[in-house]
Amino acid sequence: MDSGGILRMVGCLMGISVNGLIGGLLPLLCCGGLLTVAASGVVADETRPNVLVILCDDLGYGDLSCQGHPIVRTEHLDSLAAGGLRLTSFYSAAPVCSPSRAGLLTGRSPNRAGIYDWIPAAGPQQPPRPDAREQVHLRKSEQTLPGLLKAAGYATCLAGKWHCNSRFNSPEQPQPDAAGFDHWFATQNNAAPSHENPVNYIRNGQPAGELRGYSCQLVADEIIDWLRQRHTAGRKEPFFAMATFHEPHEPVQSPADLVALYRPHCGSDDEAQYYASVHNVDLAVGRLVAVLDELQLREQTLIVFTSDNGPETLKRYKGSERSWGRTGILRGMKLHTHDGGLHVAGIMNWPGGIQSGRTEDAPVSALDLLPTVLELAGVRPPEGRLLDGISLVPLLRAGVIPDRPRPLLWAYYNAVNECRVALRHGRWKLLARLNAGALPRLENLTPATAAAVRSAELTDVQIYDLQADRGETRNLGGRGLPEESMLVELLRNEYLQLAADSPAWQPQVQPAAQQ
Repeated sequence: MDSGGILRMVGCLMGISVNGLIGGLLPLLCCGGLLTVAASGVVADETRPNVLVILCDDLGYGDLSCQGHPIVRTEHLDSLAAGGLRLTSFYSAAPVCSPSRAGLLTGRSPNRAGIYDWIPAAGPQQPPRPDAREQVHLRKSEQTLPGLLKAAGYATCLAGKWHCNSRFNSPEQPQPDAAGFDHWFATQNNAAPSHENPVNYIRNGQPAGELRGYSCQLVADEIIDWLRQRHTAGRKEPFFAMATFHEPHEPVQSPADLVALYRPHCGSDDEAQYYASVHNVDLAVGRLVAVLDELQLREQTLIVFTSDNGPETLKRYKGSERSWGRTGILRGMKLHTHDGGLHVAGIMNWPGGIQSGRTEDAPVSALDLLPTVLELAGVRPPEGRLLDGISLVPLLRAGVIPDRPRPLLWAYYNAVNECRVALRHGRWKLLARLNAGALPRLENLTPATAAAVRSAELTDVQIYDLQADRGETRNLGGRGLPEESMLVELLRNEYLQLAADSPAWQPQVQPAAQQ
């Protein structure tokens, strides 16, 4: 019997697939010297998974039926959750879009990349701003997951929302290709004028023109076409693809038939529009999974589903009337450092590598994606670069959460709830104000503001036991908690280290040159 037959026989006896068996034995084989690994640290293509990251925009933790929503139907996402690993304490890298995306791509706190808030678009005539926000972008010096995988032989694709620079499709700043994407089809921020028939997509540097359809389906179309073209061309290298849906971020516009499906269950058309938008995302996910099955890629593809942050607050501003996202029992929404702004859906599904029907409640983060995928791909993490994420391979393989060398930390200087700093350490969640709230809300750091941020005192510390109080309703700070002194000291030390590593953007007279 050949080696493939032996693996199939052993896998059958153990109740797992060949790819799952190989993945589980890979660390042992490497340690024992039985597997040849290239000098670059890259393992053979046959053992390296494809990766499809599906990122929603402003999706609430409670917006999926598998997360408890009483109305919305998300059968495809429910199927992924049931057939894989549902992460019930999954955290985004920030409570708002641009820094969240930067953190996912780099495996580092977005503050280390100098991305502190959402990035507004800056046109050719945009004058310099005192806060230098027109300069903010994901620098070329950042080591990204698609870039590292591309260098290791992966094909890479981005379709959807980019939101990691201000000067989109301009030579003045790096574009998605500079972050490692071979093929990209994206917008700077939202689909415009709405999710229906958008006109602002750029494909590999060229305007795509007016498109017919809804944004999430157009994103699915692009990735499906890209995968089929690879298949037709006989390309066998593994791929990394990101479907970064605009939905259900405003301006919400959904297919009429889906709106009609939900209208009898809703108090308004606006509410039905939102639920239909989430349903439409689920249909797009179903199409992506179907093409993986069609091309016989499903078994060796890791699918990761999550959101960039929590849901938009209903009627926070004109245009958000259709933002009916739910956080379940979590406190806060988007732009909050309470869990409603950070604690998002997390699903990992990989038939060849993850046992079905699993749930994990230990805190994990979008920052963990980069080190996890690099280990699965046999790619060494970037040298001399501090990573805030950890590899979850032990969790995927054996259900064991590795020790986290540093807690999860967020410093969002424009937080709606005034607690600019938050920390998750085991069961504990801490929040703190800066200088008792005297430090003004900031959307960016410049030399004029950075010193105050770096020297700010953390005050009014709140402590919550999330094992007993998921909704952050009982502040244990100042009530004699035995762990309080240790936790507060940990928060202060971690914040000071992060603030010291947070670059400032220098306001300029002329538009910033590409770095």
